[in-house]
Amino acid sequence: MQVERSAPSQEGFEDLVRASGRKPAAVDRPVVCVQGLGFVGSAMAVAVADARDEAGHRFNVVGVELPTPEGTAKVDAINSGHLPISTADARLVEALRAAHERGNIVATTEQRAYSLAAVAVIDISLDVIEDGERPTVNLDGFRAAVRTLGENLPAGSLIVVETTVPPGTTERVAAPELARALEQRGLGPDAVLLAHSYERVMPGDGYLDSIVNFWRAYAGTTTEAADACEAFLSGVVNVESYPLSRLPSTTASETAKVLENSYRATTIALMEEWGRFAEAANIDLFEVIAAIRRRPTHSNMRQPGFGVGGYCLTKDPLLGQIAARDLFGLDGLDFPFSTLAVSVNRAMPLTSVAILQDALAGGLAGRRILLLGISYRHGVSDTRSSPSETFVRAARELGAEVVSHDPLVSEWAELGLAIEPTIPSADGFDAVVFAVPHPEYSQLDLRKWLGEARPLVLDANAVLDHEQQRVLRDLGCRRLSVGRGLDA
Repeated sequence: MQVERSAPSQEGFEDLVRASGRKPAAVDRPVVCVQGLGFVGSAMAVAVADARDEAGHRFNVVGVELPTPEGTAKVDAINSGHLPISTADARLVEALRAAHERGNIVATTEQRAYSLAAVAVIDISLDVIEDGERPTVNLDGFRAAVRTLGENLPAGSLIVVETTVPPGTTERVAAPELARALEQRGLGPDAVLLAHSYERVMPGDGYLDSIVNFWRAYAGTTTEAADACEAFLSGVVNVESYPLSRLPSTTASETAKVLENSYRATTIALMEEWGRFAEAANIDLFEVIAAIRRRPTHSNMRQPGFGVGGYCLTKDPLLGQIAARDLFGLDGLDFPFSTLAVSVNRAMPLTSVAILQDALAGGLAGRRILLLGISYRHGVSDTRSSPSETFVRAARELGAEVVSHDPLVSEWAELGLAIEPTIPSADGFDAVVFAVPHPEYSQLDLRKWLGEARPLVLDANAVLDHEQQRVLRDLGCRRLSVGRGLDA
C-alpha cells in the first residue's frame, strides 16, 4: 500500500525549503509533518527523511514547532542541518546532514505547513501534574495540537499519535476534537484518518536505530486508518526484521506503551531494596545479576543504580490510574505497584546522598562534591527529571557545595547552571560521585586525572570497571558504591 500524496497547497514544500535559504529537492514526494521537535520529534523527522525504497528517498519532511523562543531555536537548528539536542549517535547526525543537503527536510513555525501533509505525526509533550495525591494530565495542549491538524490537514491524510497518553485518549479526546474541527470545514469525521503508534525512542548511541530498527505496535480508530498507519510505518521501519504488531484498538495500543514502561519502572524499583542489602552484606549485586541473566527468562533483569530519570519511566506508570479515573470513570481502580514504583525510583538518588552523609566525618555541611553525570542516562543530553537534580538539591540542603559536569550538557536548564565542557580537576573536592556511565567517565584515566588528589569516590551507577576500581585501591582512595557493598 502506498501513502497518497497530499493535496496541492498555495505554498508548497519547495517554498518552505527556499525560505530556509536552501535549494529544495528536485523529486516530488509525499509530505510528512512532524508536530513537535523535541527528543522524539526531531529524531523521528530525521528518520522519516532518511527512509528510502528502490526509487530513492520516500518522503519530504516538515518539522513544525510553536512560534516560541524555544520552538524557533529548534527550527533554526534543523534548518542549519543540526539537531536541536545533543546526541552520541553519529548515524543520526549524519542522516540529518544528508537530508539537509538533499533538501527533503525543513522546519517551520508556520501552522499552514500542515496543509501540505499526507501524514502528520504528533510528538508533543504531555506532562503529569501531581498536585496532592491525585495525579492528572492537562490535555489542553494536546487538544489544541489535534485541533490545529483538523483545521489544516487535507482530506484523506493520516494523523499518527506518537505522544504517550493515558489509555483511551485517542478515542475519547483526539477523535472528538478532530471531528469538531473537520465539521467546521464541512468535512465528515473520518475525512482525516486517525491512528496511534507509540514511540520507543531511546536516545543514546542507538538513537536512530531505536526508530527504524525496532518493533512497533499500532492501531487505528477505523480499519482504513490502521491500514494507512501500517503503510506509513512500513515505509520508515525495517519491517522485514522488525515486524509490526497491529492491535485491535487505539486504547489497546496506548495501554501497551503505558504498561511497558510501568513494567520497567517497577522492576527497577525492585532492585533498589536489593541494592541496599548488597551494600550491607558486602556482596556485588551486579555479579549476582549477571549470573541470573544467563537464564533466558531473566535476561532483561534490571540492576540498581543512581536513579531513574527522563520523560517516560518517571511519569508513565501514573497514566493508568489517570485513564481509569478521568477517561473511564473508574474511581475505585487503583494502581498501587505502579504508583509505589514511581515513588521508590524518585527517591533513589537520596541513597547516594545518605551514603556520603554517613561516610564523610561531620556529614555534608561545608563539603565540596564533584558530580560526574547530569543527564538521565549515558549518551543522552536530556536532563528532564534527572536523578542528578534530586541529588544536587538534597546535597545542597545538607550544606554541601556541588560542582557538576556532563560531556553532553552545556546548560542545565532545571538548575539554571552553565556546565563547563572539560572534566574539572579532582583537586579540592571531598568526594567524587560517578553518576552516569558516559564513555568519558568509564574510560577515564583515573591515575592521571586524580594526580595527588585523594577524594572519597562513590560509584553510584556501575560506571567504573574493575581496572579503574583497582587503580583507586592502589592509590589509596576510599571507595564506595551502590549495589556493590561498602568499601570502608
